[in-house]
Amino acid sequence: MKLETERLTIIPCSRPYIESLSPDAYPIRNQIKSYVEQLEQDPELYGWGVWLVTEKETGMIVGDIGFKGKPSAERTVEVGYGIIPSAQQKGYATESVKAIIDWAFTSDQVNRVIAECLINNDPSIRVLEKMNMKRLGQEGEMLNWELK
Repeated sequence: MKLETERLTIIPCSRPYIESLSPDAYPIRNQIKSYVEQLEQDPELYGWGVWLVTEKETGMIVGDIGFKGKPSAERTVEVGYGIIPSAQQKGYATESVKAIIDWAFTSDQVNRVIAECLINNDPSIRVLEKMNMKRLGQEGEMLNWELK
């Protein structure tokens, strides 16, 4: 399974995929390792965790995106994302967030996507606004968003 946009290929993480990457391809952080371990215990988690974002032209991994678990009983998932500094300000976050949200909404398991970002994270705020997400409010230093 993979998602493709005009400039990006977005691939869900699995142990074989992660192990196929060269050690310098992308820093495999603890959240990715943890997700892969959880996936081995619960195969239904596939697609509802971490995906890697790759430039089609170069094959370079430019970030990760994903959901913080399977859809809830209320058919809600939370999206999160990050693009490496050298690939920022190219629209990759917007492109990949749109692709993964569109994918989630094609599932009969999702009718609401939520997100959060720091109140001073202007680039993430712009991405969420471009997705037409509604700002729900603020909790501490975090802004909460939703898209139905």
